Amino acid sequence: MSGKSESRRFKLPAGRIILAFALAFLTVEVHMLPFPWTVANLRKENPRMTSLMKERIREAQSRRQRYVIQRSFVLLSRISQDMVHAVIVGEDGTFYENDGVDWYEVRESFETDLDAMKIVRGSSTITMQLAKNLWFSTSRDPLTKLNEVISAYMLNHCLSKNRIMELYLNYIEFGRGIFGVEAASMAYYGEPASALTCEQAARLAAIIPSPLRHSPGSDSKFVSFRTGVILERMSERGW
Repeated sequence: MSGKSESRRFKLPAGRIILAFALAFLTVEVHMLPFPWTVANLRKENPRMTSLMKERIREAQSRRQRYVIQRSFVLLSRISQDMVHAVIVGEDGTFYENDGVDWYEVRESFETDLDAMKIVRGSSTITMQLAKNLWFSTSRDPLTKLNEVISAYMLNHCLSKNRIMELYLNYIEFGRGIFGVEAASMAYYGEPASALTCEQAARLAAIIPSPLRHSPGSDSKFVSFRTGVILERMSERGW
């Protein structure tokens, strides 16, 4: 009898176990997500370093390699409109209409990944990519994706669309140690971002999904195909 009563005494109800897991999950989330004032400060402040930059530095250090960051912040008004249009059609066609998350793409991505039983299709908007670069890692696990979604909502609520685009174009990775369109434009074309042509902008936008494997001057099938798609979409929009 005493044995049975002992087991009943220490057996936790299922509801308490679920609550404990939920509280633990929320605690982890609170520590991973940016503070609201951190997001709000981005209205006027430009981060010196991002999570992605720090990750690339750690990767280089683990290989005992030197890593130099090339970056020069410029206002959105000093970036070619062709570049803005190229990243919109290439990365987030509904950027100015969505609330930071494109739920159609999320659903399509989920269904594709479910069929393949692995992550094969991306669904990140420009705002989600910005959140990932600023605060998270390059991991594609579900928790990181959830954090991107929540942070994208926060960014979309606190910042104007133009400010989000400005930050995105100044911190996106374009090659080893190359961050931001100004540094990329100077590195690849020897011209400031304000002077980018339509073709150059399309080529830079084409390598955004895989900037460490491709360069805008490459004649690879990947770069050529994506550049053609981006130029065609720009033309269809009258850009």
